[in-house]
Amino acid sequence: MKIAIVGTGYVGLVTGTCFSEMGMNVHCVDIDSVKIENLKKGIIPIYEPGLDDMVVRNYQAGRLQFSTKLSDILNDVDIVFSAVGTPSDQDGSADLQYVLEVAKTIGQHLTKYILVVTKSTVPVGTANLVKRAIQEELDKRGLSDLIFDVASNPEFLKEGTAITDFMHPDRVVVGVESDRAKEVMDRLYKPFTINNYRMIYTDIPSAEMIKYAANAMLATRISFMNDIANLCEIVGADVNMVRAGIGSDNRIGKKFLYSGCGYGGSCFPKDVKALVKTAEDNGYKMQVLKAVDAVNEYQKTVLFKKLNNYYKGNLKGKTIALWGLSFKPKTDDLREAPSLILIKMLLEAGATVRAYDPIAIDEAKKTIGTKIEYASDIYDATLDADAILLVTEWNEFRLPSWSAIKKLVKTPLVIDGRNIYNGKELRDMGFEYISIGSK
Repeated sequence: MKIAIVGTGYVGLVTGTCFSEMGMNVHCVDIDSVKIENLKKGIIPIYEPGLDDMVVRNYQAGRLQFSTKLSDILNDVDIVFSAVGTPSDQDGSADLQYVLEVAKTIGQHLTKYILVVTKSTVPVGTANLVKRAIQEELDKRGLSDLIFDVASNPEFLKEGTAITDFMHPDRVVVGVESDRAKEVMDRLYKPFTINNYRMIYTDIPSAEMIKYAANAMLATRISFMNDIANLCEIVGADVNMVRAGIGSDNRIGKKFLYSGCGYGGSCFPKDVKALVKTAEDNGYKMQVLKAVDAVNEYQKTVLFKKLNNYYKGNLKGKTIALWGLSFKPKTDDLREAPSLILIKMLLEAGATVRAYDPIAIDEAKKTIGTKIEYASDIYDATLDADAILLVTEWNEFRLPSWSAIKKLVKTPLVIDGRNIYNGKELRDMGFEYISIGSK
C-alpha cells in the first residue's frame, strides 16, 4: 500500500515513519524544502526517542521518501493523510487554512480514486469543508464525476512515547462515510489488528469530536486536581493523600490526577479552547471547559506567587534556578509550557533566571533567546541561586545530590512544581521546601 503524509511536523513524521516501519511505501510531503533536505540527511526537526534511527533506517531501505510537492506523487498513492498544523486563532478557533490548502491541491491534481484522511486535530465539520474544497477544484477541471472519499483518523500520540503509542495503540478511531473507505482503512491497519488492537469505526463528525473530547477530559482532570491542591493548602489537607484516596476508586482511577504548575503542549491548551469556540459557534456554552482553561492559566502563575510570597515581593537581583523548560519530560516542546509564563514573571520582577533542561535548551534559545542564562546541568544551574524551582519532572531531577546542592546555593529553597520530592527529607537536610497542595 502506498501512502502520502502531508506535513512533517510531530504527527506527520511519526505517522509516516511508523507506517513505513510496517512495510508500507510512504511519501512524506512538506513545503519546507530545508526541512525535507535535512530529513533526507537524517536530521530530525523534533525530539522523540527512537524516531531518528527509525527515519534513517526506513529512508535507506527506500520505504520512506521525502518530497516538497504533493502533486508529483498524488496519483501514485492510495491514501493521502493530511497532518498539517491547525494552530489556534486569537479567538481560540482552529486555523484550518493549511488543511484546506492541502484539499485544494488534491482537487487540482487528482485523476483517480483516492482516500483523503484527516490526521490533524480539527473541529467537527472539517471533513465536509475538505470534501467541498476538493470537489470545487474537480468541478473547475470538468471532473465532477471523479470519485474520492474522505475520512477522519485522529491521532492519540503522547510526546515522548509516540512510537510506542502508534505501534501498540489501545484503539484506532476511524470516521468514514462509505464501505469503500472502510475497506481501505481496514487494509491499512491490518498489521496492527493482528494483535487485536481495537478498531473503532464511527461516522466522521463523531471521530472528529472524539479527539477533542478525549483531550478535554484529560485536561479537566488535571485542572480539577490543581484546584483541589490549591484548596488543600488553604484548609491544611495534603493533596497527595487526597489523590491516593480518590484514585483508588475504580470509577475515577489514578491517571491524570497529579497536581502541578499547569499543563502545556500542542494539544490540551489548543484543543480545550477550540472545543469551547466550537460550542460558542453553535450557540452553546461549555462552562466546565472554560473553567478548566481558567484554572490552568492561573496554575501557571502559582510557582511565581509562592516564590514572591517567600521573598515578600522583593525578587529584584535574586538568581532563580529553573529545572526544566519543556512542557513535560521526554520532549523539547515548549508550546504553552508553564516555564514560559514563569520566566516572563520572574524577569518582570527583576530576577535573573538560570535554566537547565536535558533536551529543550536549543528550543528555548530560539524562543526565549538571551533573556535568561542557560546552565550545563542541574548543579551549574544552582550556583549561588536564591531558589530552585522544579518545573518539569525529568528523571534526572528526581534524585540529585542534595548535599552537593546545599553547598552551591545561596539560599536552600526548593519550590517543587510537580510534587516529586519528599518534603520531610529535604527539610531534615536544611532546605526550605514548598510544594503544591501538600505539606
